[in-house]
Amino acid sequence: MEGLTVMYSLSTLPYFAKNPNGRFSMERFELYTAAISSLVRRRAGNTTIMHCDTGGAEYFCKMGLSDLWNEMVITIPTDLDGINPKMFWAAGKLFALRETDCPVLMLDTDFIAWQLPELPGMSEASCIVAAHREPLSPRNYPDISHFKTTPDYSFDTALNFTVQPLNTAFLYMNDNEFKQYYIGCSMEFMKSALPCDDYLTYMVYAEQRLLAVLAEHKGIKVKAILEYNQLSLPQKRYTHTWGAKQFMQNNPTELERFCKKCRNRIRNDFPEWEHIIERIEKKR
Repeated sequence: MEGLTVMYSLSTLPYFAKNPNGRFSMERFELYTAAISSLVRRRAGNTTIMHCDTGGAEYFCKMGLSDLWNEMVITIPTDLDGINPKMFWAAGKLFALRETDCPVLMLDTDFIAWQLPELPGMSEASCIVAAHREPLSPRNYPDISHFKTTPDYSFDTALNFTVQPLNTAFLYMNDNEFKQYYIGCSMEFMKSALPCDDYLTYMVYAEQRLLAVLAEHKGIKVKAILEYNQLSLPQKRYTHTWGAKQFMQNNPTELERFCKKCRNRIRNDFPEWEHIIERIEKKR
């Protein structure tokens, strides 16, 4: 889909909340996938935008990588508008999504969409296209009684919480009204959550489970581009390194092999961008 806005996001507050005196940095393989993801979409005629907080923008500028995207904008509040950054480490994505009009495709920086599926336009029925459904495992998606919130917050009993959540590493939306409704509900929950050391279930509820539940409640059509039980298979149209990150960090040989493949891809497919390789490799 030419002319489509493809957005990415980077919020550094979650890192600094855990490492007050730390120095923010992305892994080399993360920088390579972020770069290739944007370059692939730009070559396809899409407009890519990186949404950051102040720290994220400063980091990309310091690395000399800010021009990888057609535009880089600061839309994520430095304080996440009071949302707990440890518990809600992906909240920045929702702030960025709130500021972007539909139709919009939101990609995580570790997701490369070599080809896009057929995406419905603004004149078509409301639709969500996501990476894949996720099983309702108690470990990741416990019963809503698990969540502790302020007294003024209550879960909507009209919602069907048995709907399988939607992974949002790839998320396309063509309905501004529903997008804002989803973001509003998510932020209301995040701001009402009582502080705890659960850094998984609260975040995936706010981002992925609520999306699916609210879509079902509003009758929004949902499509998934991948099958959950086939995520480990080689994918010709998509690359998502989420499951391989820890493996590469623990296996230097595999890390170097992956980075070499990325360098070769940039040299072969985007030779005019070969200069970024040296900038990324300086991290070592």
